[in-house]
Amino acid sequence: MIRIGIIGDIGSGKSHVAKKFGYPVFNADNEVAYLYRKSKKCFYKLKTKLPNYITSFPIKKIELLNAVKDNRNNIKKIEKIVHPEIRKKLKIFFKKNSNKTFVVLDVPLLLENKLNKKNDILIFVDAKKSELKKRLKKRKNKNLKILKKLQLPVEIKKKKADFIIKNNFNNKYVEKNVRNILQEILLDA
Repeated sequence: MIRIGIIGDIGSGKSHVAKKFGYPVFNADNEVAYLYRKSKKCFYKLKTKLPNYITSFPIKKIELLNAVKDNRNNIKKIEKIVHPEIRKKLKIFFKKNSNKTFVVLDVPLLLENKLNKKNDILIFVDAKKSELKKRLKKRKNKNLKILKKLQLPVEIKKKKADFIIKNNFNNKYVEKNVRNILQEILLDA
């Protein structure tokens, strides 16, 4: 199984590109959102560690962001609870898809949390600054600065990448680039 890690800036279209590979995708954002909506165990642990912020179940992202905004050390408390759960789900994903040629990892903090392996193929999704700003405005998330601080600088991610996909948000263009990358990976394998 060849593991492909999708990396890039917030709003660059990593999830969109990940889906275009046509192979199983582990989407960490979806898994975390599911945890916040469904895991009472996660809720009780977070409520214990952050009683002034976590008020009700399901967990609201805004409460977690406020906790981090008020005290940067709270991110460590959240990570100690959430990351082990996501790692378990990732192991299950790998086991379930062990017979696949490729699996795609759509994990926003893949490099930062050292979830990538040495042999992973890293693909950086590059988008124009103007397009990024437009997409981020649509999200209406005032806490993007906090999220941005958790990430490695874009330049470092770009240097670590094996491939770069220019995402102009044109499906045919992205699909063509994905096909070319898959062919190149298979030739090198």
